[in-house]
Amino acid sequence: MEEKAKKLYDERVKIMSDAIAMKEPDRIPVAPFLASVVQRLEGSSYRDLYYDYDRAGQAAVDFYTKYPVDACTGCRFTSGKAQEVAGINIIDWPGQPGTKISIHSSHQVHEIEYLTPEECYDTMIKDFDGFYLRHYIPRVFDGLKGLESLTFSPATILSTGGGLGPLLKPEFLETIDKLKQIAEYDAEAAAKSAFWSAKIEDLGIPKLFTGGGEVPFDVISDYFRTTLPAMTDLFEYESEIIELCDMIADRQIASWKYFETAQMPVKRVFFPLHKAMDGFMSPEQFEKIYMKPYLKMLDYLIGIGVTPFVFTEGPYNSRLDQMAEMLPKGCLVAFETVDMKRAKETVGKTNCITGNLSLYTLEFGTKEETIRQTKELIDICAPGGGYIFGASGCVENAKRENLEAMLETLDTYGRK
Repeated sequence: MEEKAKKLYDERVKIMSDAIAMKEPDRIPVAPFLASVVQRLEGSSYRDLYYDYDRAGQAAVDFYTKYPVDACTGCRFTSGKAQEVAGINIIDWPGQPGTKISIHSSHQVHEIEYLTPEECYDTMIKDFDGFYLRHYIPRVFDGLKGLESLTFSPATILSTGGGLGPLLKPEFLETIDKLKQIAEYDAEAAAKSAFWSAKIEDLGIPKLFTGGGEVPFDVISDYFRTTLPAMTDLFEYESEIIELCDMIADRQIASWKYFETAQMPVKRVFFPLHKAMDGFMSPEQFEKIYMKPYLKMLDYLIGIGVTPFVFTEGPYNSRLDQMAEMLPKGCLVAFETVDMKRAKETVGKTNCITGNLSLYTLEFGTKEETIRQTKELIDICAPGGGYIFGASGCVENAKRENLEAMLETLDTYGRK
């Protein structure tokens, strides 16, 4: 990294860190959640994130060269070819053969009830790894059904044809071949992600976050039971959900041990909160089932110097007082749909807040509306510090003139 870029990089890391530490810098840090906007405005698409990494990466570099911000998501590519080989059925993605999804759309998730209540809250708790490997993965990945054959029987004499029998079955060996292909495709995507992310950092722009996680209840609802069954389970399997959530929390904590020793200028873990918006569960359920195991994860991360990036999805007005009481100091909390004045007065007293600029305005509104909303957010959230400017979600289809109006307003109105 050149000296000038290194200076900009360090300054941006500091201004983000100062805001998260509840300080009031000379200007408002700018870190809108940018994803495909950097592709589409520069001649690329979401499809390229799966199938043309260099085109997507160059588009990102071109975008951030024109519009430098204080932190960005970098380049995170996923191999479409790997997903084709795996036969993943939980999502459709742009560029997938036969898909109806636009190349400018993100992936779309199917609500498939992969596990019965008995499997989720009994079998998985007793044998998480074994059940996940032999039953869950083959249901989600049609190309990996050979894993179902991994059922071993006790043997008094270990032999290649006896004790290793399940590993020698043709369907399992076919799965191994597919896993090798998937590994090669995924390694290529990871290498390209690192290459193009480094190019963006060479512009002096640090990453917004460097790790990811999920609230344990969201794991159950997103991947195992789906939304409606999981909400019903809150009443019928409360104790079992609590036990499984605690197990999932411990497993995620174990996956972040590298942060304890890693030398990284940015240590933040991103959490999208999927299933706890207003009306999804009672305040008691929100505290006992949703937040309690999640807080265990947040406390661990903060204890090792990592900032949790808590991204609330949907309306959260009824949750503000509870979140203000429960969240530990040291988080970055993003809001999609909330009264930001109340958010500043509650959660924003102890934790840095961001978000809430209307995506609808950026996509369909006028330049004047964009400027007005940007100034309103600054007036409400900036005084006293603890504020980073952001939008209500991933800025995917913003008009260029609105995006530029937003950034120009922040460069002028967002300074002391």
